[in-house]
Amino acid sequence: MTFFDVVTLLGGLGLFLYGMYVMGDGLERLAGSRLERILQKLTSNLFKATLLGVVITGIIQSSSATTVIVVGFVNSGIMSFGQALGVVMGANIGTTVTGQIIRLSDISPDAGFFLQLLKPSTLAPIAAIVGASLNMFCKESKKRNLGQILLGFGVLFTGMFMMEGAMEPLHDSRWFRDFIVTLENPVLGVLVGAMFTGIIQSSSASIGILQALTTTGHITWGAAVPIVLGANIGTCVTAILASIGASRAARRVAVSHLYFNVLGSFICIALVYGYVGIFGAPFWGDTVNMGDVAMFHTVFNVGGTLIFLPFYKVLVRLAELTVPEKAGDVHPELLPTALDPRLYANPASAIAQARAAVRKMAALSALIVKDAKSILLTNDQEAARLANQREENLDKLEVSVSNYLVGVTGFDLDERESREATMLLSSVGEFERIGDYAINIVQRAGEVYDKGITFSDTAKRELDVLDNAVAEVLEICAAAFAGSDLALAAKVEPLEETIDEICERLRELHIERLKTGQCKIESGIVFVEVLADYERISDHCSNIAGKLIGGGEKSPDAHALLREMHSGRAAAYNELMAYYHEKYKLSENSQ
Repeated sequence: MTFFDVVTLLGGLGLFLYGMYVMGDGLERLAGSRLERILQKLTSNLFKATLLGVVITGIIQSSSATTVIVVGFVNSGIMSFGQALGVVMGANIGTTVTGQIIRLSDISPDAGFFLQLLKPSTLAPIAAIVGASLNMFCKESKKRNLGQILLGFGVLFTGMFMMEGAMEPLHDSRWFRDFIVTLENPVLGVLVGAMFTGIIQSSSASIGILQALTTTGHITWGAAVPIVLGANIGTCVTAILASIGASRAARRVAVSHLYFNVLGSFICIALVYGYVGIFGAPFWGDTVNMGDVAMFHTVFNVGGTLIFLPFYKVLVRLAELTVPEKAGDVHPELLPTALDPRLYANPASAIAQARAAVRKMAALSALIVKDAKSILLTNDQEAARLANQREENLDKLEVSVSNYLVGVTGFDLDERESREATMLLSSVGEFERIGDYAINIVQRAGEVYDKGITFSDTAKRELDVLDNAVAEVLEICAAAFAGSDLALAAKVEPLEETIDEICERLRELHIERLKTGQCKIESGIVFVEVLADYERISDHCSNIAGKLIGGGEKSPDAHALLREMHSGRAAAYNELMAYYHEKYKLSENSQ
């Protein structure tokens, strides 16, 4: 095998992996948000979740990709660990589809015309031509995504053919025959299969390469079996890497995937080698073809799934022992929120359910705001990860609650119910935007860390004052919303105006520090951006309070409504302004 053969082999592997990526990416784009909705709806029990894992992985042809998607969904609270486990087990069956397609290369040249069309050597160029045409000449996104899928299919098998061609010199290679003999040692064979798959992070690619190697005529059953088992273990690397820094439940998904494949491989080794040792197997030294490899891969994964389905709680327990709970790990606000359309028939109950979901949004936004300044100054990655999870959940809640409330309004509502539904609909966006501005502050921590930006002690004290004021206005706003308390809502505007004045004063002081060289341009830019984020958070609190006081009536600017109500500067309003001015007075060092 020459240098040029090695280059061709690696180039073919690159095309194989890239084709798989392109095809999977096109399928995900074509599915869009439907993929997430399908996963949520069809994982109500373990059997359905397993079937779903089979179907999705069979379509995108990558158990690693499916497991990574599931880890992400568990990490963001869309799915529970129990739901994810079924999908992961099914993914191991679905990933065998690629090998079954590759085995079609074994179709005899003497087969009929239609069977010849099914051969990858015929189908791949046709798919590539059609896919390229759709990509180049169609403007509609669905057709372009379909073209991407077909093009990926063509690229994948072009890479496969390149690998097969590069391996032809191995037909007569003595060292290769000797190497294959060593792989008949089950421990060595499993290790080689696991390490190679772990490096390229695709069991489909590993099995495809093994199928290509069968064309050399040197791969025996004794070598193929442990390599296939090792490939199933090595594919767990992708999910484990994806779970680094994720939630505890997401890490459990990755660990359970590893246990599932490792235990399944050990059971298979014990059964197969026990049988061979006791009863003997004349075929064990026979060479295998592409179809043999594909069939064993499928039988092993189907058998492993059938064995573990009744005992899935063992995997759950092992994952819990490996990744135990710790104080502070459980974050109830990240758990999925149920909004039952069956309650539409009883609008009062449906609206109450929606109100509870919006209260959860208020709590989520308050938690992000609470941690934002600390993350900005410390670049605490664990806290930042949790803040981003909370913000992602906020985004999802905004969509689901809005859709749910729109569904409610299609039913016969009385005047009070209609007014409350309107108020909830308008408040959903306000709480979501509060989370957006808070996460802006969190994300600036990376810039502060990367650029080595530091804030002066004076700037930190100023941020403390502003952060405390914003935390209070959000706390008052959330409490007023939760209890429909108009007296509390009336306290929001004077504090919001106080926050506006604090922000304006801090900008002036910042400009003065710039002029005297006490502050650097880089830190100053971040400081001013953070002030703007805090100011917008308090504005949205004012909008929510205005909607409460306005009885849920739509107003283009609820903030302006509150200003108008207090334009006469009532005594109570003036007292609150004076109180907040004194409470959040900047220190002498900031004057």
